[in-house]
Amino acid sequence: MLEMRPDCERCGTDLPAEAPGAFICSFECTFCAECSDSLDDRCPNCSGELMDRPTRAKALHAKNPPSVVRKFHPSTSSG
Repeated sequence: MLEMRPDCERCGTDLPAEAPGAFICSFECTFCAECSDSLDDRCPNCSGELMDRPTRAKALHAKNPPSVVRKFHPSTSSG
């Protein structure tokens, strides 16, 4: 099951699990659409392809909660 990380690693934009607009690589590094475009759909961490992340219906969050661990760190951001 996907972690459904809550934010863009590059700019910190919120990326709710139930909303479209998140892009992930095979390691689940997560980026918003704008950052994914800026990165030419390539993950800066592993060079993997960034793909649309599927959404998770909000009704399923209680049983299968998305991650709350934020990956954005302003001091290390390359954005």
